[in-house]
Amino acid sequence: MTDTPQTRQSSLLTANLICMGSMLIWAAGLPAADHLIPLLIPEQLNALRMLLAGGFLVVVWALFEGFAPLRATNWLKGIAVGSLIGLGAWFLIKGQAIGGAVTAAVISSTLPVVGIALEVALDGRKVTLALILGLILSLAGGVMALDLGAGGAGGGLSLAWGAVLCFCSVVSFTIGSRLTVTAFPKETPLGRTAVTLTGAAIAALIVAGGQVGLGGEMPSFAAWGWKEIGAILLFSVGALGISQVMWIMSVERLGIGLSALHINAAPFYVMLILFALGGLWNWPQAFAAALVGLGVLIAQGILPLPFGRR
Repeated sequence: MTDTPQTRQSSLLTANLICMGSMLIWAAGLPAADHLIPLLIPEQLNALRMLLAGGFLVVVWALFEGFAPLRATNWLKGIAVGSLIGLGAWFLIKGQAIGGAVTAAVISSTLPVVGIALEVALDGRKVTLALILGLILSLAGGVMALDLGAGGAGGGLSLAWGAVLCFCSVVSFTIGSRLTVTAFPKETPLGRTAVTLTGAAIAALIVAGGQVGLGGEMPSFAAWGWKEIGAILLFSVGALGISQVMWIMSVERLGIGLSALHINAAPFYVMLILFALGGLWNWPQAFAAALVGLGVLIAQGILPLPFGRR
């Protein structure tokens, strides 16, 4: 098929819609994490989350593509790359435990900066005016959504240690996501994600087991009911497993930098979810999300600059 401007635009639109869906599902996991964090220490919660997400994807991978790809893949490489994903997830849980869901969502707005910097350094991506403007709009929208989501008080940033941990999560996750695509060129997005999340689960289980072995407290599920089970399934299978497959699909098509622009709409998605659960609608935060969307369109050239320069 000839790569016409129309087919390219259609492909970009599809990739962006997939990325939006990924971010929406990921954002839904933040309130679920807030409910689960008091019940398990971060190492144990991260291990349980990775185990459920990785196990789910391996089963789905085998059902859709058979066992041949599972036998042929490089599992040692999957563990190595997956360890970065697992480390990033642990940093996020630890940072959110200190700073809260709003801090986690907004510190994650630095992801496009890290992603684009990585592409400039490793892939020779050219820094264009459209890319710079799109990045500025996306960051502005993310910061605005953060401030509005925190009630304008900046409470989410008051705990600097939580913010630092969340930023470490961003760096680790960005590198791990890029390697998920580049280190497994023959695998489908489902296969790439399944093998790396299984690797992440193995690494997380080793850390959690070591923590218990060194005298840490054993996990307890005595207080868990259907609400907690639903929350962990959303946090693991949904906000990690399904969301990560969609995320890798978009990274494969758009690159890590442009895909990462979408994460700045996460605070707005959190507000949408809370609104659906009976919270208040926030028009200024909706405007902030529109800024993020505008930045995405400009950075990718879907919406050309009015003065004709790219």
